[in-house]
Amino acid sequence: MEDALQRLPADTAPEDRDGAGDLAQVRGLAAWVPAAIADRAPSVTVVGDAMLDGWWSGTIERFCREAPAPVVDVTHREYAAGGAANTAVNLAALGARVRMCGLIGDDDAGRRLRGILDDAGVDTTDLVQDARVSTTTKYRILAGDQVMLRLDDTHDGLPAAAIAALAARIPAAVTGADAVVVCDYGSGALDGEVRAALARRATLDPGAVVVVDAHDTAAWSALRPDIVTPNAQEAAQVLGLRLDARTDRAAAVAARRTDLLAATNAATVVVTLDRDGTVLLGPDGEEHRTYARPATEKQASGAGDTFVASLTAARAAGLPLTTSLDLAQAAADVVVHRPGTSVCTTADLTGHLQQFADTALATDELLRKVEADRAAGKRIVLTNGCFDVLHRGHTRYLNQAKQLGDVLVVALNDDDGVRRLKGPDRPINPIADRAGIIASLSCVDYVTVFATDTLVPLIDQLKPDVYAKGGDYTAQMLEETPAVEACGGRVSILDYVPERSTAEVVRRIRATPPAGGAP
Repeated sequence: MEDALQRLPADTAPEDRDGAGDLAQVRGLAAWVPAAIADRAPSVTVVGDAMLDGWWSGTIERFCREAPAPVVDVTHREYAAGGAANTAVNLAALGARVRMCGLIGDDDAGRRLRGILDDAGVDTTDLVQDARVSTTTKYRILAGDQVMLRLDDTHDGLPAAAIAALAARIPAAVTGADAVVVCDYGSGALDGEVRAALARRATLDPGAVVVVDAHDTAAWSALRPDIVTPNAQEAAQVLGLRLDARTDRAAAVAARRTDLLAATNAATVVVTLDRDGTVLLGPDGEEHRTYARPATEKQASGAGDTFVASLTAARAAGLPLTTSLDLAQAAADVVVHRPGTSVCTTADLTGHLQQFADTALATDELLRKVEADRAAGKRIVLTNGCFDVLHRGHTRYLNQAKQLGDVLVVALNDDDGVRRLKGPDRPINPIADRAGIIASLSCVDYVTVFATDTLVPLIDQLKPDVYAKGGDYTAQMLEETPAVEACGGRVSILDYVPERSTAEVVRRIRATPPAGGAP
């Protein structure tokens, strides 16, 4: 497969690379975008609190004599990289060239953790191992599928000499990196000297993408990061407010966009909202949502590390920010369905996205699903279009449509319908590819295909609460408006982005000469 990213000039800034996503998607290869990261193999340095996770499982057949507590007879022990080390392992699994810079003990746990990192292909040259330090461990004790207890072993303070040794490693560790990820879990190892060393390197080497994943993102404002990734609680702490999980937390943090950006001094804030996905808040009102595909309760850990790793790898490889965010959400969805601390590989992510290739629902099946959603009190939003070559205008529009209700249904024109609308040389992507790409977006719940010239027949059956349409229309111009209003729904006209169009993307692709040759 020709790597579309390699057709871009090497010195193109990430912000100017929106065409990279378009070039991949025009071939109907949304599921192959993760391979672009591995092909580019960006260099990423992870600086942070490395931990060892343990999962000890066994059986319970009796209670102990000393107290009314169950006795777990441990039959199996598994270990995994945790914290910043888990971020590093996930980056390596996606094809990045990774250096781990952190502080661990010269103890059994530290040696085991270094071995896990080495086996994953992470460069541990800058992983400082000090006999005066205890490696942070988090051991879960399980009986069956139930976590009975978690044992955390953390240090009570770090020697100044050990922190100084870590700070001394920073210049060499981050030099030449395409991205630097700071994973600060509040151990104290990254305070003072280490933070100052990173801030100096950010000034000297501004070309790297800097991502901060910290309990206190505001504490890293001097770094002027490109992206910070607080969770809901951490964002609330920065803002000095309380976020109620029963309310629209995305709207609450979006309303304080300016305050979050100012407090963190970041170019972009991505607030992770666990089961509610994420919200991206950028300058000039930029906003993008992702929507999680939550699992039934499993004993999963580290999905946030996977999210940060995937987001960083994609940005370091030059993928657009919104594409990177959607990929990161997909990667988190992969690991949250697995027990224990796990990683998402390129193959895992590709397979996850490819499963959406045949997800267009027949009308009868769609109606059954929507009926169940409506019975649960959910508002149904319907929109339609060709969506031939997915671009940023499309994703912005679909995110806006999702926010009009609870369930977003996207109806795609079949191939004959696209030809009638766009001409004999369209569609570029056949319906199977178009459906797979749209279904893989986290904001989309259901995809269906229609063959009629208008959507009126489907509207009559589906009876949406909201019919969303993008473009320079008014509700009065749409043939579907009377049908929507007759079933008690309303029409919503969303933003029109004239500089983002399929025709413009196709024109740009056709004007781009192939790598190493003439057009």
